[in-house]
Amino acid sequence: MQATRFLPSLGFLPSQSAKIEREPPFITNMIAPSPIIHSDPDILGGTPVFTGTRVPIKTLLDYLQAGDPLDEFLDHFPSVKREQAIASLQLAQEMLTAYANPT
Repeated sequence: MQATRFLPSLGFLPSQSAKIEREPPFITNMIAPSPIIHSDPDILGGTPVFTGTRVPIKTLLDYLQAGDPLDEFLDHFPSVKREQAIASLQLAQEMLTAYANPT
């Protein structure tokens, strides 16, 4: 089962959409790059990073999984803006919600 979801709170334009597949969960067919997350083969071998930085998104998730507060992550990685970190978590929430509740 597949569902196409429009994610307006994440900065996608009306002409853009994300296709979410049920198994395994991942996004495909993104027409334009996300203003939050960037992946470039020349930056950390294509590892998804916060746009404008070399800080992997996974690093934020690792900090939170370890029980560290968001402020500690932001102190250790000052190139990441609070708004970027929060937006990435909102993106994760939207993706997980869409995966759990396909329409």
